[in-house]
Amino acid sequence: MSLGACVWVLEKKRGTIMFRERLVLAVLAIGFSSAWADGLDLSLLARSRVKTEGGRYVVREQYIHWNPKQTAILICDMWDDHYCRNAARRVAEMAPHMNEVISIARKRGILIIHCPSGCMDVYKDTPQRKLAQQAPPVKGKVPLKTWCHLDKTREPDLPVDATMPCDDEMPRERKRFYTRQIDAIEIKEGDAITDSHEAYYLMRQKGIKNAIIMGVHTNMCVLGRPFGIRQLVYQGMNVVLMRDMTDSMYNPKLPPKVSHCRGTELVVEHIEKYWCPTVVSADFTGKAAFRFGEDKRPHIVLVADSGEYHADETIPQFAEELRSQYGCYCDVLIGRANGDDFEIRGLQALRQADLLVLFLRRRSLPPEQMALIRNYLHAGKPLVALRTASHAFETKAGSKRATWPKFDIEVLGCDYRGHGPGKFGTDVAPAPNAHNHPILADVKPLKWHSSGSLYSSESVDKEATILLIGAYRDQRQPIAWTRMYNKSRVFYTSLGHPDDFAQPQFRKMLANAVFWAMKK
Repeated sequence: MSLGACVWVLEKKRGTIMFRERLVLAVLAIGFSSAWADGLDLSLLARSRVKTEGGRYVVREQYIHWNPKQTAILICDMWDDHYCRNAARRVAEMAPHMNEVISIARKRGILIIHCPSGCMDVYKDTPQRKLAQQAPPVKGKVPLKTWCHLDKTREPDLPVDATMPCDDEMPRERKRFYTRQIDAIEIKEGDAITDSHEAYYLMRQKGIKNAIIMGVHTNMCVLGRPFGIRQLVYQGMNVVLMRDMTDSMYNPKLPPKVSHCRGTELVVEHIEKYWCPTVVSADFTGKAAFRFGEDKRPHIVLVADSGEYHADETIPQFAEELRSQYGCYCDVLIGRANGDDFEIRGLQALRQADLLVLFLRRRSLPPEQMALIRNYLHAGKPLVALRTASHAFETKAGSKRATWPKFDIEVLGCDYRGHGPGKFGTDVAPAPNAHNHPILADVKPLKWHSSGSLYSSESVDKEATILLIGAYRDQRQPIAWTRMYNKSRVFYTSLGHPDDFAQPQFRKMLANAVFWAMKK
C-alpha cells in the first residue's frame, strides 16, 4: 500500500508501514507511547502534526496512556477579569466547563496546579499556596527560564498577529484588571497554587512526568510562562494542551484576518507542529468538546474506526481540509477499542452537529451511544457515510451491546453483500445523467481507478440518485449515491480505501457531499 494511501499530500512511493513507523517514532520521541499498558488507566486521544520526509505536516490522532498519579493539570491565568472585555467574557464562558474537567481529574488522583500569575498574595496563607512553596528547588534538564520566548531554533513566528490583540470594539487601557483566579474554578484540598518554577519543583517532588495544560492565552502565557508548554517540553516532560479549554489573544482585524475562533485553532496547530500534542475535555467528561458560543462555523462530527482502511489516519486529515479550506468546525472522534468493548468518546457532540460523517466497521456500541446516532438521524439531520459504514453496526458474532444490523437497508438504502478481490481495484465512472449533480461539480477527472475492491450493494433504493458506477471485469455496481432517510439527506459511497483519499477528485466529491447534505 502506498504512502499516498494514508496521507494524500505525500510521495506515493513510500510504504504505509514505513509511514506508520515514522509517525509512531515521532510521537515516542517526545515521550509518548501508543501501547496499552498495565496499570495506566488515563487514556487520551492526542492529536499531533508530524513532519514527513517531504517536509509536509500530517495530522495524527492516537491514544496515549498515562498513570493519573504521575499526571498534573496546570491551569494558566484563568483570571477574574482582563483589560480586554472579550477575553474576560470567554474565560467566564469556559470556566464552568473547565471546572467540570478538573473535578473529574481530581477524583482520579491527578494533581491540580492553579497558576493565576501575579495573584500569589491573595493566596499566601492558603494550604494550596504553601504546598507549592514547600517543594525543594531542583535542577532542570536545562536551565529553567522565567519566560520562554519564541524559539527560532524549533518554531517559526506564530500564525496570528498579536500587536494589538484585543478584539473589543472599545478597548480599555492595557493594564491589570484581574485580582485572582475566576471563582467558577474551585480550589480544593490537595491542589497547589503557584505562578513560578515551583510548579516544576512540585511535580518533580511528586514523581509527576505528565502535564496537561489548559487556560489562556495559547499564543502568549500558555506557551511562555515558567510553568508553560515551552518550559515543560524543554525539561523533558510529557506535555499536552487541552485545546478546547483554551483561547488566544487575537483580533480578527489583524493578519491573517480570520475569525477569532479560527485564529485560536491556528495557534493550536502551531503548538501541535512544534511543541506537543493536544487533547479535548471529552476524554474526561465523555461529553462534547467545549465550543465558544460565538463560533458559528458549520459543525461537523467525523466518527472513524481504528481498524481497516486506516480511517483513523485519513479522516483526521480530511477534517483538516474541511477546517482550513472550507471554514468548518470539526470534531474528530476515533472509536476506542479495549478488548471486546468499543466506545466513541464525545459523541454527545451530535446533539449540536450540523453533519455526521461516519466510517466505522462492524461495531456494537453502548446503548446510550447508539441512541445518540439514532436520535440524530430521527431528527432529520444529514449523513455522509463511507465504505464500511454499510456494515458499521452489524457484528457477525452478535453482541450484548447495541447493534443496528439493517443500517445499510434502512438508512443507506442498499443491501451490503460483501466485496470482491482487493488487489484488482475498481474502475470509477459517473452514472448516466449524473454529470450535473452538485456533488460532482468540479470533480475532475470523473473517471479514475480506485485501489479498493468493488463492493456489492444489492437492492439500492429506487428513489436514490446514483452518482458513480464501479466496474471490475464484467461486474458493475453503484458506488456512490444520495437518498432520503425520512427527512435526513444521506450520501453514501463504497469508496474510502486509503488510496482514494490520495485522489483530489475523491476529496472534492466528499467536500461537495458535505455541503450538499447540509444544504449549504
